[in-house]
Amino acid sequence: MKSVDDQLELLLRGVDQVEPGDGLRKKLEYSLKAGKPLRVKYGIDPTGIDVHLGHTVPLRKLKLFQELGHQAVLIIGNYTALVGDPSGRDQTRARLTPEQVERNAQDYLKQISRIIDLSKTEVRFNGEWFGKMSFLGVLSLTSKITVQRMLERDDFSKRFHSRPESVPIYLHECLYPLMQGHDSVEIKADIELGGSEQLFNLMMGRRLQEADGQPPQVCVTLPILRGLDGTRRMGKSLGNYVGVGESAEQQFGKTMSIPDDLLKEWYTLLTDRPLTEIEELTVAAKTHPMAAKKQLARDILGFYHGPDAGTQAQSNWETQFSAKKDPENIREVAIPAADAAVPMGVVKLLVAAGFCKSNNEARNKVTEGAVSVGPDRVKITDWKATVPLEDGLVVRLGSKNIAKIRLT
Repeated sequence: MKSVDDQLELLLRGVDQVEPGDGLRKKLEYSLKAGKPLRVKYGIDPTGIDVHLGHTVPLRKLKLFQELGHQAVLIIGNYTALVGDPSGRDQTRARLTPEQVERNAQDYLKQISRIIDLSKTEVRFNGEWFGKMSFLGVLSLTSKITVQRMLERDDFSKRFHSRPESVPIYLHECLYPLMQGHDSVEIKADIELGGSEQLFNLMMGRRLQEADGQPPQVCVTLPILRGLDGTRRMGKSLGNYVGVGESAEQQFGKTMSIPDDLLKEWYTLLTDRPLTEIEELTVAAKTHPMAAKKQLARDILGFYHGPDAGTQAQSNWETQFSAKKDPENIREVAIPAADAAVPMGVVKLLVAAGFCKSNNEARNKVTEGAVSVGPDRVKITDWKATVPLEDGLVVRLGSKNIAKIRLT
């Protein structure tokens, strides 16, 4: 096992906060002296079907702890997901059914396995203990915190004092930090990882462990990754995310779309490049941002799709956007040959190709000049125009939506 200083140098990269400040060093010193790996906890609630790069920031740190010889403990919050984490929220989360949570959990594990080695990870579902908890157990848990302390949470405080009238804070939401804290008691966590908005919940774990007579965990928070828009946190509901399960082409194209000022943040939190190299790349990016983004995209793709994926995806991207050529692999749209006997209205064609959800949307796209067809990229600007269909005809909406007609 590496020395404490060597471990700290690696582990503190990109970290937002450690509570208590000297806690991580002391835990590592104890681990090295006792020859005992630390139990490092990270919990994730299966509230959707996509694990995105924002989730990978703490997951990559969990992987690093694992590589340094410590025990990674992944909590799948199948019961906390039923409550919904209020952290960083200005309104109550939508409730999920147990069936939805179970389906999402299986998808999450498949995607998480692309980041950490699940064969060496202790995976626990918190329904294992909450499913057995009696009402008296719930009462005992709620006695560990006051209402005043709960209202000190930034998100609850904002909702409570919002005007012109308060945004509701439902009682079940107040159980969430207690449940997350109790997870730490159940698995005897030495360290818990989480986003910067999670500090209240992580500190609750310390409080409950002390009440149970356990050594309190060290809380390590990491920055919230900003999404493709460059301002808001990456999130599924905001549509500004890159999914770990997405294709190499999708990941590359989305990464190339980020604002220039995200480069240093993404390099630091999503790659293993040395900080000195990151500094050089971000300085160079002031004059050559395109080159820095391509390198970042290749780094990300190399982690999820293998070393050659980035080069191929870059080639496809350059063909499509720089050389203004169509990519090699184009999605095909099946259209009955009988429908091609006469030219098809361009509006109907856009809807049939899945580019637009309605005729009205399609008409708007045509009049905007966003539609072109065929090898010569003939633009169509009259929404009343018709298009003679033939097998293999390429239809484009903008530069990203491309389909090839396949007559059946």
